[in-house]
Amino acid sequence: GTPTISPGYVIGADDVLVVTVWNEGQLSGSIIVRPDGMITLPLVGDVLAAGSTPMQLKADLTTRLKKFVTDPVVDVSVAAVNSKRVYFVGEVGHVGPLQLTPGMTILQAIATAGGLSPYANRKKIYILRGEQGKQQKIPFNYDRALKKDDMQGVSLVPGDTIVVP
Repeated sequence: GTPTISPGYVIGADDVLVVTVWNEGQLSGSIIVRPDGMITLPLVGDVLAAGSTPMQLKADLTTRLKKFVTDPVVDVSVAAVNSKRVYFVGEVGHVGPLQLTPGMTILQAIATAGGLSPYANRKKIYILRGEQGKQQKIPFNYDRALKKDDMQGVSLVPGDTIVVP
C-alpha cells in the first residue's frame, strides 16, 4: 500500500515521487530522487526536490512549468519512502539498511532485521547518531526493553546506525 505521508513530509534522496501534470502525459510519471536531492523533468530540467514538502515542490514545479504550459495543474505525491533508513551492524539476521516506518520502535526494527544472533551481546547494543566524528553513542539494553517494556527513552531517527556487538 501507499505509505501514509503527513502534509509536512520532507522529501529525501531515494524517495519515489509521482508527478502528474494534467493533460500532459509526457510530463507525468514516477521519478526517483537522486542522491544529490535532484529530480529531472522534461522541459524543466533539474529541480531540487529533497528538503521540500510535496506541496512546496508542487508550487515550485507549477511556477517553472508556466513557461511551457498554460495554467499547468501539477500534483506531486510520494509513492515510496526510501530516504528514511536505519542501518544495522553486527550480530543481527540482516546487516545493512532497514526501511524505517513511522513510530517503529527499536525492538520492531531489530525484529524486522531478522532478530539478534545467538552471539549478540543483548545488554551492550548501542545506537550511533549524528555525523561522522560528532556521533553520539546511545546505549540500549535489549533484555530490559523486552522484559520490562522499558525503551529507555530511545526512539529511532533516520540515519541511525544500530550496533549489535
